[in-house]
Amino acid sequence: MEKKRYVGKKELWMFSIGGMGQGMIYAMMSSYISDYYVNVLHLPLMFVLLLMLLARVWDAINDPLMGVIADRSTTKWGKFKPYIVFAAPPIAVLTVLMYLSPSLSMNKLMVYSAVVYVLWGMVYTMADVPFWSLPNVLTPDPEERSSVVSFSKIWNSVGSALPEIFFFAAGLLLPKFISTENPEEYNKKQYLIIAGAVVAIGTVMYINSYFHIKERAVPPVMKKKKGDGSLLSRMMHCKPLLLVIAMGVLSSGRYMVQAAAIHVARYAFYIGPDLNGMTLEEKTAAIAASVSTVKTIFQVCAVVGMFGATLFMPMLMKKFDYKKLLITTCLAGFAASVCTTLIGWFTANLYICIPFILISCIPLGVINTISIAMIYDCLDYMELTTGHRDNAVGSACQGFINKLGSALSTCGIVVMYMAIGFEPSQMLNSTTVMAATELTRTQNFAMFSLVSVVPGLSLLLCSIPMFFYKISGKYKTQMQAELAEKRRANGFEISE
Repeated sequence: MEKKRYVGKKELWMFSIGGMGQGMIYAMMSSYISDYYVNVLHLPLMFVLLLMLLARVWDAINDPLMGVIADRSTTKWGKFKPYIVFAAPPIAVLTVLMYLSPSLSMNKLMVYSAVVYVLWGMVYTMADVPFWSLPNVLTPDPEERSSVVSFSKIWNSVGSALPEIFFFAAGLLLPKFISTENPEEYNKKQYLIIAGAVVAIGTVMYINSYFHIKERAVPPVMKKKKGDGSLLSRMMHCKPLLLVIAMGVLSSGRYMVQAAAIHVARYAFYIGPDLNGMTLEEKTAAIAASVSTVKTIFQVCAVVGMFGATLFMPMLMKKFDYKKLLITTCLAGFAASVCTTLIGWFTANLYICIPFILISCIPLGVINTISIAMIYDCLDYMELTTGHRDNAVGSACQGFINKLGSALSTCGIVVMYMAIGFEPSQMLNSTTVMAATELTRTQNFAMFSLVSVVPGLSLLLCSIPMFFYKISGKYKTQMQAELAEKRRANGFEISE
């Protein structure tokens, strides 16, 4: 007998396209904000470092708090759906403000950047936590839920790659229309134009999903009974969830291939004509073209590896155990990163590194898809053992992991600048433009290590907690059967 399917093809596509729009907007922040703050606005390195760290401390409170609010409230428009419409406009506005580059003194610019950055993170949480809680209520079937997650993550990954297309096109086209005589002003205009385009397209795609999805399996709000533990207590006693969170935190270095690509493109490699004898404007245009090309090579490797893995995840997740998939791909990614590092050190040839960089990016797609599916399994485990279903808190954990990973990547980049004595304001300003060829070999490799050594070590470390994760194989099948029976006994209603 064929199992009942709750989510139709149109609904699945509309939810996935919404995830695609969200991925575009998030990538505009996570992959480029460090370069914008450091190399365009020339904010002090220590300020950027502290801003990222302190913002993540606030997220440690903000994300679970948003999860509690979403879990304990329901509106006439739905439980999680309304946040899509309410949060998208302010996210769009704040993303543009983030790249506005106002003419302010350095102190005022730091205040402006800090306020916008923190507000962006808070409002994004209002959209992100409920959106990725939706698969829990679109269908009550764990297998169909996994299919929804894996398919929507494919298009979320596509969305996260689209800003790179805008940057590549901008690197080739904008110098023809905008003066490159002043590198600082050129970069400010470039970022603002790209941010505006990404926000306009991504917001429409994201909001559109609201009108095409239905919440069918909304659990009743559980009233606290005497003897019930707190939410924090339930989370702290859920060992599988803690292991998934630990895995996510340890895998933070995987973001480096995307987050550090533009820094590596600026200061590790130069691909282009001889810069000797060029005017400042010609040199700026040549370096901009090289940065665009090198960055695109890294981003294409990341996209092909991540998207390729994500593309096959729906099939692989049906045939193989999540735990084994994650451990196997992470160890393979670590081995590829070792090869990338050795080639980079002994040959400094970017093109030979390409296949190994691509392989090391495969775990990006695997982790992004499997981690949220594992968290949903952990919510099943918590519901079975405690009687409470905290859907939004589960996705809040995932959101916090993603934002923490992005912030740690940025912090790692800033620390590297400080460690090797880079002063970005002296590398790219209105009178001086330095190419990677003008730096020492050690400085070139130090920047390159951000996309070779760091991701490799991170992939190795994140596989360790998974050896102790138990929701897999026969245990997982038995747990889901017991939960289904418990729901039937409690009269858990599913709407059509």
